[in-house]
Amino acid sequence: MKLPYQIFIALRYMRSKKKYRGVSVTTAISIGGVAVGVMALLVVLSVMSGFHQDLQKKILGANAHIIIRDYKGTIQDYEKAAMKLKGEENVVSYAPFVLGQVMVSYGNRTHGVFLRGINADTESKTTEILSHIKDGDFKKLAEEGEIPGIILGKELASSLGVFINDRVNIVSPLGEIGPMGMLPKVSQFRVVAIFEIGMFEYDSSLVLTNIKEAQDFFDLGSAISGIEVRLNDIYRAPEIKKDLQSKLGFPYYVMDWMQMNKNLFSALKLEKFAMFVILVLIVLVASFNIISNLIMNVIEKSREISILKAIGATNSGIMAIFIFQGLFIGLIGTVIGVLGGFLLGYILNTYQIIKLPADVYYLSHLPVKMSLFDFVTVSVSAITITFLATIYPAWQAAKLDPVEPLRYE
Repeated sequence: MKLPYQIFIALRYMRSKKKYRGVSVTTAISIGGVAVGVMALLVVLSVMSGFHQDLQKKILGANAHIIIRDYKGTIQDYEKAAMKLKGEENVVSYAPFVLGQVMVSYGNRTHGVFLRGINADTESKTTEILSHIKDGDFKKLAEEGEIPGIILGKELASSLGVFINDRVNIVSPLGEIGPMGMLPKVSQFRVVAIFEIGMFEYDSSLVLTNIKEAQDFFDLGSAISGIEVRLNDIYRAPEIKKDLQSKLGFPYYVMDWMQMNKNLFSALKLEKFAMFVILVLIVLVASFNIISNLIMNVIEKSREISILKAIGATNSGIMAIFIFQGLFIGLIGTVIGVLGGFLLGYILNTYQIIKLPADVYYLSHLPVKMSLFDFVTVSVSAITITFLATIYPAWQAAKLDPVEPLRYE
């Protein structure tokens, strides 16, 4: 099968004038510009996707997919509410919890935290927080003793300077009324385990205890703060939330994980789109290299273009030559950029070369998630931009008067 003459000539025009020297310098620069732009765009998008996935994983590791609360502040009859969840095909499990803000102190160190009361058996089926235990045994929460057990996050334990079996004080500003007025309520807990989710916000500001101890501490009796629900499909959470809200009715209100973290994920999505737009400018700059390269080629090859027209080449045929030349540059640059972006992303993801301060970025290293959709979108965008860049030089070549270059031959 013979190649169309337009493709054959386009490939010849990409080569250096000197025989066997490969592509010309200007062509190599144009290819390099496209490759760098595509590679930078893919790496940045993969990092942004990695941030999104890692944050989502950590948030869902500490929290349930859906939370059910009561407008009155506490749910008095847990069993009645739980009965309405039984038989829901989309609900995998559910668990009661108690939540309140307290102060935890050890020695002369104090830290404000959220105290979450849980049932260890149902919590392990509903969230993944107990799977992040790094030291100690969460089963000791259920043990009855003089001093109740508590689980701290790694960052909190480090800032307080506590270890397993140390005793800490939990202080509630909403305490009991005494002869001197309102007095803070203080209870002593024994550290039975330490967890590490990898997200500074949770590792430094969340403590866990047995739900019964939390109820006693907050004087709730048998009431709870809410119900955690685990779903079989996290991305159907908004739809399932509406169904549960309709089934439970007032005074309950239902929130899904997307709603509770809407601002964070919306900001990440907007930032990813903004980075895509900004980095596409790199490919646009590379397209100007292609335009200048083709214009110089048209000027340099004007005699050859005249000869081609003289032997019967049409304007569309001449246009096709330079369009193919520009497309070949774009295709080669895109392929190199895609391979380079994949390789760099793989290295960053596998070896975790770039470390991050966890207290600033919530993450300990630069996460990378390479998506087929991102690779296809960037590749199509780069090739489209390079195609558009070829139109003007190709049109200039097509409208060239064949008489002028050959007049003095």
